[in-house]
Amino acid sequence: MEAEGVTHRAHVITVSDGVSAGTREDISGPALRTLLINADFEVSGPEVVPDKHERISDAIVAAVVGGADFVVTTGGTGLGPRDVTPQATSLLIDYEVPGLGELMRLAGAASTPMASLSRGVAGVRGHSLILNVPGSMKGATESLEAVLPILGHAIQLLHGHTKHS
Repeated sequence: MEAEGVTHRAHVITVSDGVSAGTREDISGPALRTLLINADFEVSGPEVVPDKHERISDAIVAAVVGGADFVVTTGGTGLGPRDVTPQATSLLIDYEVPGLGELMRLAGAASTPMASLSRGVAGVRGHSLILNVPGSMKGATESLEAVLPILGHAIQLLHGHTKHS
């Protein structure tokens, strides 16, 4: 995923009360990290935060300010009362990129109809693309794999590179 010799920078955020409290192991965050590294991203994280609006917001903003071209959160996208990742993300983004969320849900629906219940948001803050994926390892990796082929191009567009290679 290189544009003019620069490697794209990604940051992974795992949103989970259980992982944050040390009662559950983070499986999806490391899986996303591996996928991104294999796609030639420079990756930081997974950073772990609890299912709290302010903590999610702070982590996303810090990643963007820190120079991440792409921020992916895993967890907190379902219908449960503690699932607030999409709400936190929606308040931070300058605009939404609905096609990415649609593509992720379509890919997930090939495995399970439950993918339709994911409320993951995709959007832009400044020059960074932010994406919410489900917390399950399968849901997280299927979602990222669905959009991975177009992430490099999307990031290039966000940085003003409009030429096609």
